[in-house]
Amino acid sequence: MYFIKLTVSICVVAFLICGGCSGSDVEGPPEGNINYRQEMRDFVTDIGNYARGVNGSFIIVPQNGQELVTDTGEGDGTPVSAYLNSIDATGREGLFYGYGDDDQPTPAEDLQHMLDLCLVCEQYGVEVLTTDYCFTHSKMDDSYSQNQQNEFISFAADHRDLDNIPDYPAQPHNANSDDISDISQAKNFLYLINGENYGTKQEFIDAVSATNYDVIIMDLCFNEVMFTEAEVQQLKAKQNGGSRLVICYMSIGEAEDYRFYWQSSWNSNKPEWLGAENPEWAGNYKVRYWYPEWQAIIFGSSDSYLDRILNAGFDGVYLDIIDAFDYYENL
Repeated sequence: MYFIKLTVSICVVAFLICGGCSGSDVEGPPEGNINYRQEMRDFVTDIGNYARGVNGSFIIVPQNGQELVTDTGEGDGTPVSAYLNSIDATGREGLFYGYGDDDQPTPAEDLQHMLDLCLVCEQYGVEVLTTDYCFTHSKMDDSYSQNQQNEFISFAADHRDLDNIPDYPAQPHNANSDDISDISQAKNFLYLINGENYGTKQEFIDAVSATNYDVIIMDLCFNEVMFTEAEVQQLKAKQNGGSRLVICYMSIGEAEDYRFYWQSSWNSNKPEWLGAENPEWAGNYKVRYWYPEWQAIIFGSSDSYLDRILNAGFDGVYLDIIDAFDYYENL
């Protein structure tokens, strides 16, 4: 929901300034010869393999970090086919609008870099889901138009907090009554992971149920209470009668202190895999995502994050902070 590239310099400066701070508050140096990119590729691939062992049609969508799809991290690099074959779609924030500032066009150089990598994904049959942050109606229209020209599935978010269903356009772009059973069939999506504007879980469910989006990307919980399988099933019906996909957000590159797995003892005695708090997002902590202890929290047991998502009946998972590799490469 934010861009690691924009915060790396802040984190590095903080590291240098805090050289005399306690070790528990400051990241240590990179460890040995860790290939941070390959570790993230492997993590995502393992998540997908595990999930599909439970549900063969489960959808895996990593957000940002498209640099993982080629060996050089550039659009003209050699595609990493093993990684591309392990994912169904890729999420990209701020492709045409909002990469730096909301409602502002993305700088041409950044746009071209991201676009080239997204096109590599499309060439390998990996759908591209873009979220542009813009609120001027003409810019929202332009966002939808440019994304459609590139055959991307897009959402123009008028709130960066992703806490609302936009009033504009009145109906989702390319609204339809089709039954959507695969991400490749979708023509639009709604990204709504923050329910703070809804008084109750039922109000949230009613609001989403009254829309015709083909895909809903949402959180596992409302006010820290998990959605039930019956509630998720209810959300799979569009207002017009068609069926849709409901995909669950899950951060794998940071730990969040409001999640079920958080232990209060970590505030004073951090486990080795837990890093510094993100200065941009209070309560979000960098993780050494290649550590087995962190990965065990994410998937692999009945009490893991992914298993809770699977048990709730979601159709897939939307993986955030994939670009954590960038943070560690720049320490």
